[in-house]
Amino acid sequence: MNSLDLPGRPEDTRVVVAMSGGVDSSVVAGILKREGYDVVGVTLQLYDHGAATHRAGSCCAGQDIADAKRVSETLGIPHYVLDYERRFKEAVIDPFTESYVAGETPIPCVSCNQTVKFADLLQTARDLGADALATGHYIRSAPNGAHRAMYRPVDADRDQSYFLFATTQEQIDYLRFPLGGMPKPEVRKIAEEMGLTVAKKADSQDICFVPQGKYSDIIARLKPKAANPGDIVHIDGRVLGRHEGIIRYTVGQRRGIGVACGEPLYVVYLDADNARVIVGPKEALATHKLYLRNVNWLGDYPLSEVPAEGVELYSKVRSTRGPQPVQLHHRNGQTWVELSEGESGVAPGQACVLYSDDTNTARVMGGGFIERSERNPQSEAMLARLMASAVAAE
Repeated sequence: MNSLDLPGRPEDTRVVVAMSGGVDSSVVAGILKREGYDVVGVTLQLYDHGAATHRAGSCCAGQDIADAKRVSETLGIPHYVLDYERRFKEAVIDPFTESYVAGETPIPCVSCNQTVKFADLLQTARDLGADALATGHYIRSAPNGAHRAMYRPVDADRDQSYFLFATTQEQIDYLRFPLGGMPKPEVRKIAEEMGLTVAKKADSQDICFVPQGKYSDIIARLKPKAANPGDIVHIDGRVLGRHEGIIRYTVGQRRGIGVACGEPLYVVYLDADNARVIVGPKEALATHKLYLRNVNWLGDYPLSEVPAEGVELYSKVRSTRGPQPVQLHHRNGQTWVELSEGESGVAPGQACVLYSDDTNTARVMGGGFIERSERNPQSEAMLARLMASAVAAE
C-alpha cells in the first residue's frame, strides 16, 4: 500500500487532483507530485460573471483557472480545464434559486460537491484512468472494513465535513483528502516552500456565484417575480407591515425586518405560498425536532435497523457550530432527529449532518436536508392557526 491506501508504487498510481486555483488544492497536487504519484490537474470552469471572476477569495472562474494553470506549470504536471458552466447552472444554481424562492435556506456548496464535483468530475477522473480523485477539502478518510469512512479533520477551524455529508459510499471509496491531517498554517508553509504563487491567496468566503453574499440580488435577477411584496405578520395574527419580497429575509433574522412592535422580533417562518414573512419573539424560534429528506446514511448498518427508541448521535445544523447531541429515528421511510438542546433559526433547506460523537475525530455518519421542523407546542399551534387562516381566506 502507498500513502493513499492504494496498491502499487506511487509512480504506478495516477491521481486526478481537483484544482480550484486556491492554496489548498494546489498543495494537494504538490504533495502528491513530490511523493512520486502520476498527478493530473483538472479545473472546472463553473461560472463567469465579469468583475466577480477577479475578486479575492473566488473559485472556479477566470483568475482561479489562471492560478491553477500556473501552479501546474510550476509543479510540472498536466492540467486540463473543463467547461461545466451549463451543468453547474442546471445542477446547482437553478435548484438553489427554486429552493430560495420557496422560502428555504439552501446550501449550494453541498449540491456542488454532490453533483458536479463528486459525480461528474469523479467520472472524468475514471475516464482518465485515475486510481483516485484527490481534493483540498479539510476532512479525513480512512479504511473501514471493505470500504472507507470520513472523519472530521485535525484542524477544527477548517472542518468542511458539513458540506460533504451527501458523499456516497462509492464516492468515498474513490476520493482522497490529503489535507485532513494538517492545520491550515502548515498548508500555507508547504505552498511557500514549493514556490507556489497562491501561497498567500485569500480563502474562498462567499458562495462562488454570489460574489458579495447578497443572495436576494441574484434571486431577483434570475427570478424577478420572486421579489413580490407581501405582509409581515406576527405569529399571533397581527399584520405589522409590508415587505419587498420574502427572498430578502431568512429564518432567525432579527435586524432589518422593517417593523417594530415594542419587543425584539425575529423571522420565524417564510410563507412562500402567501408571500408572508412571519415574525415573533425569540422563543418561537426554538426547534426540537427536525424531519429530513434526501438522507445519505453512511453507517455500518442500514437505516431500517435503527431501533424504535432511536440511536444516540450528534449533529450540526450549521457549519460553524460544533456537533450537538441528538436522537436519530427512522420509521416507515421517514427520518427525523430529536434535539437534546433546542436550536434557534433552523430553516427548511439547511443540512443536518450526523456524527458519531462531538470530538475532532468524529466519524461522519451522513445526514439530510431539513424538510420541516417542530417548535415548542405553543408556537406550533399559533403557526398552524395562522396557516389555516390563510387557507380559509383563499
